[in-house]
Amino acid sequence: MSTELETRPLGRTGLNVPLICLGTMTYGEQNTQDQGFEQMDYALSRGINFFDTAELYAIPPRPETAGSTETIIGNWMKARGNRQQIVVASKVVGRSPMNWFRADGSASRVNKAQIDEAVAGSLKRLQTDYIDLYQI
Repeated sequence: MSTELETRPLGRTGLNVPLICLGTMTYGEQNTQDQGFEQMDYALSRGINFFDTAELYAIPPRPETAGSTETIIGNWMKARGNRQQIVVASKVVGRSPMNWFRADGSASRVNKAQIDEAVAGSLKRLQTDYIDLYQI
């Protein structure tokens, strides 16, 4: 059962998104992959196809779970074959003293090299070749 929700243009992107976005920051920590799949299936059945994630998620941030939310979303889109239906919003880790997050062990900063690294990692975990909205 799919429900049509009111949509709005997302800035000047050319994308229309529902007024409700599914937040996924708990996938991989408080929620298992199976629970994440159930939540995304339910959201999509109700017309919510706009999903928010980040390279850092799951929350709270830990080296063992960093990126797990994107991995779960990527696994779900691959299993369902529905990437074209989903509007994915992700984001780079902001300025932080976390030195475990970057491959070179440096503190997290918002610079070209780290944004490039973040986008490449997100694309791989999401199992896609594009991200609809990338937030800095």
